[in-house]
Amino acid sequence: MTKKEKVRIIMDTLQSLYPNPPIPLDHTNTFTFLIAVLLSAQTTDKMVNRVTPELFSLADNPYDMQKLSVEQIREIIKPVGLSPQKAKAIKRLSEILVEKYHGQVPANFEGLESLPGVGHKTASVIMSQAFGQPAFPVDTHIHRLMTQWGLTNGKNVQQTEKDAKRLFPKNRWNDLHLQMIYYGREYAPARGYNPDNDIIMKLIKPTKKA
Repeated sequence: MTKKEKVRIIMDTLQSLYPNPPIPLDHTNTFTFLIAVLLSAQTTDKMVNRVTPELFSLADNPYDMQKLSVEQIREIIKPVGLSPQKAKAIKRLSEILVEKYHGQVPANFEGLESLPGVGHKTASVIMSQAFGQPAFPVDTHIHRLMTQWGLTNGKNVQQTEKDAKRLFPKNRWNDLHLQMIYYGREYAPARGYNPDNDIIMKLIKPTKKA
């Protein structure tokens, strides 16, 4: 089976399973979405959604967030892990948004990636899901799935992103990013993986009959 054939099967299957994939992080505006995505590094979306209501009730915009102390922020976000670094990043990021961007989240990669705690993956998520710009954020789920499906060599996430952008049509990137995350969690988790549940793998790598 060629990569082109695999890509078509994968896209069709994901579209049938998740026709309208929702954003898994709770938020009320672009700023709260940015903070939620920043917090999601090396933790679960469920855990992020557990701590953000309290944080956002105090500050759902950079003007209010910059008034909170690093300690206040850290105390609230402690359950998500890496709280010292994340609290400092949230505080400083909020100050920069007020000082440099009139309290608005920049709608470009350069501006986003210049913010503390915002790497390329986080910026890609914001560009695709908040601003509707074509991007293909690669997280651990997508990196793992793309490797299992034989669509990338799995050397690093940068290569996986390049391969994903090359193989999948641009107008599908934003949905595919979410669809793959949901698929990885539901049908092909890293822990407790059961090949019997992996619909896509069965389709693209059918077992040979004796």
